[in-house]
Amino acid sequence: MTSLSLSQTLHKSQTIARQAGDMLRGAFAGGMAMDTKSSETDMVTEFDTRAENLILERLRADFPEHGIVAEESGRTDRADSPYRWFIDPIDGTNNFAHGLPHFCVSIALYENQEPLVGVIYDPMRDEMFSATAGGGAHLTGPDGQAKPLRVSTTNALIRSLIVTGFPYDKHTSEKNNLPQFCAMTRRVRGIRRLGSAALDMAYVAAGRFDGYWEFKLNPWDIAAGYLLVTEAGGTVTTIDGKPLDIDMPKQALIVSNGPLHDEMASALHSIA
Repeated sequence: MTSLSLSQTLHKSQTIARQAGDMLRGAFAGGMAMDTKSSETDMVTEFDTRAENLILERLRADFPEHGIVAEESGRTDRADSPYRWFIDPIDGTNNFAHGLPHFCVSIALYENQEPLVGVIYDPMRDEMFSATAGGGAHLTGPDGQAKPLRVSTTNALIRSLIVTGFPYDKHTSEKNNLPQFCAMTRRVRGIRRLGSAALDMAYVAAGRFDGYWEFKLNPWDIAAGYLLVTEAGGTVTTIDGKPLDIDMPKQALIVSNGPLHDEMASALHSIA
């Protein structure tokens, strides 16, 4: 991979995520240029591009032999390398653009299909979620102390708090998650929609949510969160029960603490 250990690579990833997060926090209170991508609800701001460029510059300097898959610029640099970074410079752009302080920077390193390092940084709460393969998942808060993450122990869907999201083409696509949302609402204690897939997965890893599902997720949405959840003891599969394929665009995932996985899958399949 590189002469650096996983712990050193993690530290560099955390530093880069914090640098991008500092930029976003500083920009949050000010005005910004906005545009749309695939639809009127699929937004991009000038700071998506600025944060991504910062991350790309740092990664290219530290890991010149690695490939990079980034949300705004696509695959860049060494596409044939088995080592690839997956970058989402702002996961939760709609929140960011509307002044809602719930968004994050997500960075992950994979060797082929295997996750090695994942970090998700929430700059507004100064919460750094991080994981390394075989090294567990941790949360470093404003006090600077890294605390281990574990998924919840909730074992019945009716006692669960879960989270989901909706695709950008929800206005035109029949697969818009609305039937599943209505059906799941009747089966759980509570359901939330917060607008950041990466933070949704980090919150499952932290035990704040018991489960999460969503359709049409891209690799950069889920690359870091996948490692966080699995290292915290949770389960991640496609909605059909298959393993994650990090190269597959527009995946439908079920993420859970483990005990709820089959019940979530059964509920979703009943109306899928």
